[in-house]
Formats: sequence, C-alpha cells, structure tokens
Amino acid sequence: MKKTIVFLRFFVGILFIFSGLIKANDPLGLSYKMQEFFELWHLTYFNDYTLILSVLMIAFEIIAGVAVILGWQFKLFSWLLFGLIIFFTFLTGYAVITGSVKECGCFGDCIKLTAEQSFTKDIILLIVIGFLFSKRNIVSSIFKPLQSVTILLATTIFSFVSQYYVLNHLPIIDCLPYKIGLTIQEEMKIPKDAITDSTVINFVYNHDGKEIEFDTDHFPEDFNDSSYVFVRRYDKIIREGNAKPKIKDFVIINKNEKDTTSDILNAEGQVYLIITKSIDPTKINENVMAQIKLLELKAKRELTPMLAVSADPDGLTNLFNEKKIDIEVCKGDLVAIKTAARTTPTIYLLEKGKILNKWGVADLEMAVK
Repeated sequence: MKKTIVFLRFFVGILFIFSGLIKANDPLGLSYKMQEFFELWHLTYFNDYTLILSVLMIAFEIIAGVAVILGWQFKLFSWLLFGLIIFFTFLTGYAVITGSVKECGCFGDCIKLTAEQSFTKDIILLIVIGFLFSKRNIVSSIFKPLQSVTILLATTIFSFVSQYYVLNHLPIIDCLPYKIGLTIQEEMKIPKDAITDSTVINFVYNHDGKEIEFDTDHFPEDFNDSSYVFVRRYDKIIREGNAKPKIKDFVIINKNEKDTTSDILNAEGQVYLIITKSIDPTKINENVMAQIKLLELKAKRELTPMLAVSADPDGLTNLFNEKKIDIEVCKGDLVAIKTAARTTPTIYLLEKGKILNKWGVADLEMAVK
C-alpha cells in the first residue's frame, strides 16, 4: 500500500507540474479560455480579472504538484488538490454535456485535447486524488521541513517569474499558428490530410400536430400520407472532422474599408506589421512608443513598408498622431489578433506572408537593431 501511495503521489505531482508548465508558457491562452467560459455563463464582468486568475491557477498547479511529491503539509494540499480536480471535472463535464466548448485548454495550445478527452482525464484524476485524499493522514514528508519549504519557495518564485517573462517576451515554446518560419496564408488553408465532417440529411415534418424527424434511410412507412407537412431539412453532423484551418479570420482592413490582406501577405519584399488589440492611452509606456518611433524611422530608411493592425484602429490612430508616429493603422479581427499578439504590441517581420521574425513588447529594441 505504501509503495502504491508513493507511486500515485509522483504520478499526480508530475502530471500537475507538467500541466502547469505547459500553461505557464502561455498564460494568456488560459486567460482567453476562461473568458470563453465566463461569456457562456454571462459573467463577462470577470473578463478583466482572467489574466490574474490564470497566473494564480498556473502557479498553484506547479506548486501543488511539487508539494504532493514532497509530501509536505500533505493534509492541506490534498484538500486543495481534491477541490481543484472537482472544479476541473465540472468544467470539462460542462463542456462535454453542452458541446459549447470544444477544447478545454488543459495543456494549452501545445497539446490539444478535446472536451471528451479532458473529461476522461479528469475523471481518472478525480479517482486517484480521491484515493490519496482518503490516505492523507498516513503520508509524511520525504524531506525535513526547512528543505521542503526552500524547494517550494524556489518553485513559487519560478512559477511567477517564468510567467512574467513570457507575458513580456512571448512564449518560449511557440505552439501557435503564427510561429516563426510559418507562412500565414498557408496556415489559413485547410490541411490536405484533413477529415471532413460526416453528415446525414435530416427531414422534419409535422404529422398529427407533432414534429417528426428522420433521415433518408428511415422514412415512415406511411410517409405518402398527405398528413405529413414539410417543416424543414438540415445536415446533421454524425462525426465531426478536423477540416479547419489553423489560422481563421486573419483580415487586414485599411482606412478605406478595403480588405488588403492578400496584398500585404503577397507583397514583394519585407513588411513590418504591428499587431495589437488596443493600447490604453492611460497606461502608455513611453519607452514602447519611442521604440515604435525608431522602428518607423528604420523602416523608412530601408524603404520597408510598415503598418499596424488593431481591433481599435481609431484609438491607435489617435495615439500615433499624438506621438507623431506616421504609421497607417488597419482594422483586424479581435480573436485573430488575440492569438497573433500575445503581448501588446507584437511586431512581425514578414516576407510574402512568411514570418521571418517577431518580437514581444519587451524585445522591441531588438526589432530596431
């Protein structure tokens, strides 16, 4: 029994550390997933706090994973883990039952699991953690208290520092479809080996005051009866495929309301692209504005086109005018921008749509060099 408990502690601890580290590589990804749930529940008030919640949850996953392996304060952490896995199981179960969320973000964008896979994983973990919870009184620490506290303190510092780094410098491991070396227009295409949805045609008829639904293989025996009144027909998905492009809704609309996406992605030579959701004028970092100004001057010297894409083009245009920055601002889709710009702003260097380089907000000086 003792060896089983130790094995399960290491199994749960390593899984939580692994899950936390993957999400720590991109805390904004988890933040956006939280917003997706809050919007479904009409709790958009919490959207402004999802990044804080994301950072705290990721840090807790890593810290709790280490604590479970160490066995330090196991009674406390067994309670916390048990509560957390119940919460996760509820979320993934909700996603499966409602079908409103296809991916739960358990392992970020690097390892995508369907809602069903995530729910199965959480059910297994609920059983394992429930067992460890029942044995919480017989688990002891493998190190002395001071050593355990030191390890957990170092883990806590690492958890927060690593997230602070990627929130300013972009993810260390880029699992997004805007990775350096990829070509945007290629990622906007449906993969050649993709599996399309399997569908059947369903009919809905009114019969004796009731709506009856059937497909082409299951017509009622008395269908020729004039009492059947057609209501509608639709294609019903019986098996969902994966025929979806990795990049969706990437559009660049100029100030004249013209879609210039193709022109920019297929232009000869290199192009600088500033991508940002919006920049709050009350929270302006003057150094960021100074670096954008220097990049503008560099682009002009090199005769390299440069433009910005924002979900709030009017606000960004006004800000650039105030700072005497002469860069055309275009409008883009907010969801696509949130994926492409993990920092505000993110600078891209493109050549015929291929991503040659990109820089987060803390690395703008490297773009200017």
